[in-house]
Amino acid sequence: MTAEPHTHGVEELCEAGNRLYARALHEGRVPVRDSVPAPCLVDNGLLHADLKDPQWLRPTPPAVALHHLLRTIEDDIARQRRREERLTETFQPLLALSSRPGLLPETPAITVLRGLERIDSAIEQAAFEVTDEMLTVQPGGKRPAPVLATALPREQKMLSRGGRMRTLYQHTSRHSPTVLAHFEELRGDVEVRTLNEVTERLLIFDRRIAFIPASSDNSVALEVRHPALVNFFVTTFERLWHMATPMWPRAAQETSTDGITTRQRAIAGLLVEGLTDEKIAVRLGMNVRTVRVHIAKLATILGSGSRAQLGYLIGQSGMLERG
Repeated sequence: MTAEPHTHGVEELCEAGNRLYARALHEGRVPVRDSVPAPCLVDNGLLHADLKDPQWLRPTPPAVALHHLLRTIEDDIARQRRREERLTETFQPLLALSSRPGLLPETPAITVLRGLERIDSAIEQAAFEVTDEMLTVQPGGKRPAPVLATALPREQKMLSRGGRMRTLYQHTSRHSPTVLAHFEELRGDVEVRTLNEVTERLLIFDRRIAFIPASSDNSVALEVRHPALVNFFVTTFERLWHMATPMWPRAAQETSTDGITTRQRAIAGLLVEGLTDEKIAVRLGMNVRTVRVHIAKLATILGSGSRAQLGYLIGQSGMLERG
């Protein structure tokens, strides 16, 4: 009886392979005949021949196997990058020909991108073609270090070609060491400003292509090439940019009027709207505990003994008009 053909990768081992590898790690070795239902273990280097007795297989330690497999993936990525460069060189002269009217069908004005891998690939391609400017809006208080690390090479390549990058964050990012370290690594024309509230994530490349989220979990995005829509996004960005506070390369200090900071004034405005602490935190990209600390400070400054009274005192103080 022959084993079923194996076509899966090592990152999704079959049930038989999982059981046999665990058994090999526990017992120290397994007979060669037991590996017939799971040839993937030998193929991927998780089991190897016992040099003293070829009838047995010994397990490769998981840490060693993982290192080897990750290195293999890195090599594959490097080969794909080299292939990408060769393809680009080959097709560059042909792309010029495609610009003639009527030669090829028009590019779709809006493309739905499903799955993070496809979204990242489309963004990577758009960034590769940038020659002038990249505009981005990044909501939320902080961006995870792995996300920033992934974006760094793409952004640096664009800057190295003479491009310009302008980014809008929320005010809470001003106190993120990870975000600040990211911009310190970049070399080129980079500006960052912050606001209390920004739009959803927005990326605009050379004012020709824009990307916006199309699902709450960011697993679906829209690639927009319609000139009118892209122009609308650019106009929105520019208006937010002119209202924003510089953060990089030279940060403007947060202002305070009557002992009340810009951030506390933003919280006060949302309190008057009747938002809960949790909703205020989401709107301003902060954690709930920080929001409550600022609310407590507002209550102390205004002499409030309750939330209802605080809302009234905020309205009476005139602080929102001054903001």
